[in-house]
Amino acid sequence: MQSAESYDDRGPLASAQGAESAALFGQVMALVAATLGAVTLGAYLGRDLGEGGSLLFFIIGFLCFAGLNFAREAAAAAVMLLLAGGLTIGLGLGGGLVAFVEADPRAFWQAAAATALFVAGLGSTGYLIRSDLSGGYRLLFLALLVLIGFGLVSLFIAMPAGNVVYSLLGLGIFGGYTLLDFNRMRRAGIQEAVPIAAGVFLDIVNIFLFFLPIAGRGRD
Repeated sequence: MQSAESYDDRGPLASAQGAESAALFGQVMALVAATLGAVTLGAYLGRDLGEGGSLLFFIIGFLCFAGLNFAREAAAAAVMLLLAGGLTIGLGLGGGLVAFVEADPRAFWQAAAATALFVAGLGSTGYLIRSDLSGGYRLLFLALLVLIGFGLVSLFIAMPAGNVVYSLLGLGIFGGYTLLDFNRMRRAGIQEAVPIAAGVFLDIVNIFLFFLPIAGRGRD
């Protein structure tokens, strides 16, 4: 009898939490889709930009995402920064992506398909895991610092298959971020939709960029 009462007490709370989690998931995915649309538009508009202009827009894009930390209490401003960040990162990437497509269009689409499958698989896994995995963010950040250091060293020291190793490490790290970002949606409130969407968007962009050299190498 006591267990039945306990179940009844938990039932409405569990249902409310499940509904909020589902609402958050839907909002995050809508924001991610809109930001991916913005980055695609930006890449198209920036296809003829030179290296200087591309770098400038790329920096502006990441400044927009950094600005999200100061816009947590202003939902409309946060959404605008998210979309502006997607657009300007697209402007920064446009020239390089166009050059890659012209050189090897099949590898480009292979990287896009691999990104979709990779994110869908890890995202689904992360969302289905009930345990709180947020402790992994610190480890992934340390791994990201190591990856940045490896990238800087590889600029000055030639390494056999260095680009492939760098890309595989990057996929491992941002695959981990994808797992944690989707897992975070199980416990986050609706007010965290924009920061989580920004994280998922950056996961997708980085995973795609790490898949590109692997797909391109496969065509050699």
